[in-house]
Amino acid sequence: MARNEERRSALADAGIRVLAEEGARGLTHRAVDASAGAPRGTASNYFPTRDALIAALVERIEERLTPDPGAIPSRASRLPDRSLFADYVRDVVRRLSADRHVALALLELRLEAARRPAVARALGTWRQRAFEGDVEFNHRSGLPGGRTEIALMHHAIDGLMLDHLTVPLETGLTVDAAVDALVDRIVQS
Repeated sequence: MARNEERRSALADAGIRVLAEEGARGLTHRAVDASAGAPRGTASNYFPTRDALIAALVERIEERLTPDPGAIPSRASRLPDRSLFADYVRDVVRRLSADRHVALALLELRLEAARRPAVARALGTWRQRAFEGDVEFNHRSGLPGGRTEIALMHHAIDGLMLDHLTVPLETGLTVDAAVDALVDRIVQS
């Protein structure tokens, strides 16, 4: 049977909403159908197992977090310095903050990965690929910092987003100021 890619994406988006709003325990095929406004059994036709559903959610999260291709060329003409690196980091934080369901679903999947090896494999494969892509992009673009600095930025962004989306500390720092401070401390000239 041919699959309707729009319907598949809509079901995955509904799964992301369910995951963000109900947590991993609330993620069922029936809940995805209800969230998508689809007839009962639709999600299981597209994603026959829970592992297949989770793999589809990881794939859809990647699609939704992919940067706007139009934003990269405008930055590419700038000098590859600490300021440009900070702008790229701010863009990642902006995309995560703008798509709250995706960011919360991603956090839920990280927790679920600690309990379920299949989730760890699906999520871990994507995260590692994204990290390697970030390292390669940084190197190819001539931006400051290498593999270690990119790893530290990933760790810092994860913590910043966890704080921002859950129970934020009252630090007096805006998200942009936090990113600037992190970049200044991690990327040495």
